[in-house]
Amino acid sequence: MSPSRLAGLSLYWFGTQAHWTAIMITLLPLQAERIGGSDFKGQTLGQIMAAGAFVSMAVCPLFGAWSDRVRTRWGRRLPFVVGGTLLNVLFLLVMAVLPDRPEMLAPYVLVFMGIQLCNNLATAPYSALIPDVVPPAQRGAASGWMGLMMMLGNFVGGLTGLLLPLLGGVGGAYVAIAVLLTLSMLGTALTVKEPEPPELPPFAPGAFLKDLTAPFQSRDFSWVFWTRFLVMLGTYTVQAFLQYFMTDVVGQPFLLFGSTVARDGAAATSFFVLALLLGAILSSLVAGNLSDRFGRKVVVYLSGAIQAAFVLGMLLIHDFQLTVMLGVVFGLGYGAYQAVDWALASDVLPSHDDHARDMGVWHIALTLPQVLAIPIGGVVLDHGQAWGKLHGYVNVGYSALFAMAFVYFVLGTVLVGKVRGVR
Repeated sequence: MSPSRLAGLSLYWFGTQAHWTAIMITLLPLQAERIGGSDFKGQTLGQIMAAGAFVSMAVCPLFGAWSDRVRTRWGRRLPFVVGGTLLNVLFLLVMAVLPDRPEMLAPYVLVFMGIQLCNNLATAPYSALIPDVVPPAQRGAASGWMGLMMMLGNFVGGLTGLLLPLLGGVGGAYVAIAVLLTLSMLGTALTVKEPEPPELPPFAPGAFLKDLTAPFQSRDFSWVFWTRFLVMLGTYTVQAFLQYFMTDVVGQPFLLFGSTVARDGAAATSFFVLALLLGAILSSLVAGNLSDRFGRKVVVYLSGAIQAAFVLGMLLIHDFQLTVMLGVVFGLGYGAYQAVDWALASDVLPSHDDHARDMGVWHIALTLPQVLAIPIGGVVLDHGQAWGKLHGYVNVGYSALFAMAFVYFVLGTVLVGKVRGVR
């Protein structure tokens, strides 16, 4: 496949990542603090995100298996991508007009569950397009393009904190995300041609529920699943609470090379995310191609070590400029991991016919950590901070968060050695 075809195949990841980065790093933390107050912001954020992530975890394999069996003149994946995106946009527009008051927690939870449901209607089938379309010898390169598009999407989404005044606040940001998501969907839908799919038996709910455990009969798939689960636990434990960390621990003035660059935690977080993505973009394409030549495991080991080292740095460094520089370091590891992650999963898929089902099950390793990491992290943060204030210690909650993330990254990296069928 040519580079332009690989880029078009991964373009929808650009919009999807901009969508989730803006929501999870900037918009929902702002809204959760306004709804729950400063003393309960971590737990409020955890409740909203966990409910949505639970929906994602439940429906992703179902939508993937459904798309395996759909036959239309436009393909079996793309109709889901188009329809799911348009419904996703409707829920974003509802989120744009919801007032962020304490009594509105339940509506926020319900609307966020709708966003997750519709986004997974699009992305669960879409995630199977790489193994469907790309020859095995190019999967590392395709995964690198996907990683690059994801990093660029994260870059654009990471600007949200800085652009909020220009966008008209939180509501305007949701409208901008809706437009960007639609444009990226059209870019992929108009450039990708799906291959002729194999014949499969009709969808049967009973057989589907039984088949959900089938991929775990593969030892390699199981280890890839659980190592990704651990790395994502670490990632969400760090990312979800970055804005609060900037406000509570780093604090003003937010000076970069002697100049004040931000007035609040949301804008300061944007600078960190941009630094992170600078490192991630540098490593994403390189890592995918290197994994094709030298093996997936080497890249995973290196990326995991970098991310674990970053977390240790965050435990010790609370200066804004140094924190931003650490963001570049974290980005190098994060980008390399994202670039090789999809290729590693594609290499160990147990079924040649049910790609989307198996990828849907594997996708749970992304969504289940949201269900667990953010609510657990929110409780640890709020209670740790309260205990620290009571006993005269500073930032106990944040220290506990980063210590947890360090353990997650180390385990998720070391245990990749258990995968035997991939070098």
